[in-house]
This record gives sequence, C-alpha cells and structure tokens, in this order.
Amino acid sequence: MNSKNDKSAEKPNETKTEIGPSRSPGKFWLTATVVAVVVIIGIVAGIVPRLRQHTGLRAEMKDLSVSTVAVVSPKPGQSGSNLSLPAEVKALVETPIYARANGYLKQRFVDIGSHVKAGQLLAEIDAPELNQEIARARAQLDQAEAALGLSKLTAERWAGLLKTASVSEQENAEKQADFKLKTASAEYARAEVRRLEKIESFTRITAPFEGAITVRNIDTGDLIVAGSGKELFHLAQTGKLRVFVQVPQVMARGIRSGQTADMTLSELPGLTFKPRVIRTAGVMASDSRTLLVELELDNLRKEIMAGGYAQVRFTEAKMEAALTLPANTVLFRPEGPQVGIVQPDGKVELRAVKLGRDFGQTIEVLAGVGLSDRVIVNPSDSLATGAIVSVAQADKKEKSR
Repeated sequence: MNSKNDKSAEKPNETKTEIGPSRSPGKFWLTATVVAVVVIIGIVAGIVPRLRQHTGLRAEMKDLSVSTVAVVSPKPGQSGSNLSLPAEVKALVETPIYARANGYLKQRFVDIGSHVKAGQLLAEIDAPELNQEIARARAQLDQAEAALGLSKLTAERWAGLLKTASVSEQENAEKQADFKLKTASAEYARAEVRRLEKIESFTRITAPFEGAITVRNIDTGDLIVAGSGKELFHLAQTGKLRVFVQVPQVMARGIRSGQTADMTLSELPGLTFKPRVIRTAGVMASDSRTLLVELELDNLRKEIMAGGYAQVRFTEAKMEAALTLPANTVLFRPEGPQVGIVQPDGKVELRAVKLGRDFGQTIEVLAGVGLSDRVIVNPSDSLATGAIVSVAQADKKEKSR
C-alpha cells in the first residue's frame, strides 16, 4: 500500500517536471528579444552620435576650405550737378596803365579805391626834355616849310622860262626835283612834330574806361621811364564780374551757354549767387584735360571782390553719375584693373573694369560693374576666377536692410 501511495505520490511530481520544459522556450525568446533590443539600442546610441560628429566634422572641414569674404555693391557717385568746382573771380575789364613819356611825376589825382570815369585825368608827368625836342622839331619844320616855299617859286618860274626856251630842260628838271625833295623834307618835319606832340599827350595819364583804381605804384616826384615795365596804375571794372571755371572732361558735354550755376564764397556763408554761362573755350586743355568755362555775374552792390576764389555748381548740367567702389576692392594686375564678383552660386568671377576719378577712399568705375553686383572687399592676390567663397553674414544682413 505504501508503495502504491508512493508511486501515486510521485506522479504529480513527474507531471510538474514535464510541464516545466514546455514553458521555457517562450521565456527564452522573450529574454533574447529584450537582450537584442537593448543591444540594438546601445549600438544605435553609440553610432548616431558618431555619425553626427562625423557629419559635423565634414561640414566644418568644408567650411574651413571655403574662404569667407565681405562684399559691397557699387553705389552711384556724385553727380556733376552736385560737384563743387573751384572758380576764379575776375573783373569784367581790367588793365595795367604804363607810361609812354619820360619825365618826373608832376602830380597824381587818384589813389587806390578811387572810382574814375572814362577819360578822367589820373596824373601828369613833367617832361622838360620832351618839350625841348618839340620846340626843335617845330623849328626844323619852319625851316623845311620856308625852303619848300622858295623851291616851289623857283620851280614854277623855271617851268615858265622853259616855255620861252630861256632855260634848258635839264635846268628845269633839276628845279622840279629840288621842289619834290623840299616837299618830302617838310612832310618829314611835320611827321616828327606830330609824333612828339602825341608823346607829349601821354604826359597826361587818363583812364581808358570807367572803373576803380586797384593799384597805385607812383607818387609825386618819382622818375618815370617809358618802357621800363613799371606799372603806374591798375584799373578794374567791377560792376560786372567774370567767373572762370575749369570743368573736368566728364562734365564738359553737359555745359551749355545760357545755363545758370550756383556760386558760393567762404567769406559769405549762406549766400548763393547765380552767374550765367557766357562762353566756353570749345577745346580741352591738353595739360589738365579740362574745359575753360566763362560765366558772368552782376556785382552792382559790390558784394563780391574781384580776384578771389569761389565754388561753383552747375545745377542745370544734365549728366549721368558714374558708379563708385571702395578703393580696396580693386586688384591692379598686368591685365589691368579688376574686381572680384561673387556669383549667386558662390563662385568668383574676376572682371576687368575701367576706372575714372580717384577720390581717395572711393574710386569711380566707368564700366565693368552694375548696381546689383557683389564685389569682394580686400581681395587676396591669389584670387582667381572659379574660386568658391562664402559671403560674410554681417554683409548679408546689411544688404537685406
């Protein structure tokens, strides 16, 4: 009985032993799956940062291999109508007055600043030697006229005697020739008297036109020598002024007769005068490549002093303003001046340009660039066409603004 009970008691144990092996495969696969997932997560967690790091490193290496440049766009330069040009202000008419007669200054009647009329007496010269020469010349003229009168009577008488054959033709011809000689001598004496009388008239120094005395270099008692080059007076007419401007070649075609301009003077701040273009030289000066332009301005109120400098702007001149670039954008190479242009794809194009006036920090560009071009600032000497560059962010933001 006990043995049977023992066997029956052992059966449940055997049953439990058989059930255990039937459930273990599920647990195994579950465990294996969990382990695999953990391993995969670990692998992914380790590889992804490495991939990111590798990608970032490659991008950084690529960025380091591309040069970063600053760019600037061309800007319209200063228009000719806004450009102030230096001008020289002169009197409408002015002349130096010299002596034509030798002597001593007897008296002067004007001084600097005196306003005189045309023909007004300015000074007198005492010329005793000239007076003596005139007296001698007149005496010689009297002698010549007396000899001419006698010769005329003789020639007429001998011409009458020739008709009666009282004298020979040879003797009559001699008397007629002597009459012609005496006539020439008398005419010479008259011419000498007229010459000396004309010189004597220069002892009275008069004004050739109305104006103001601007220079006086003589005083009473001074020795006056004709032809010495010493200026006695300087006379200027300042009621109307002439303004001379040297216009650059790029502006010359915009200047026309009749145009008005704005003129300012440093000593008269706040005042603007309106001179009018009267004429131009018509040709460019070979030494400066400028066009001489003459303007005229009324100065009845005497506000402007002749002989000074002024600034003139030709506001009515029609001309297009050239583009300008900073001076540090231009490369000077054997092929000529060039600039580096950044294309939309980041590639560089070296482009030849034609330069104009140099303003120091900026330079005028007559041809080769446009307003939308992006020009590299401070390009390196090794810059070549086709190079890839990146534009500095600061410049991009500034451009977007």
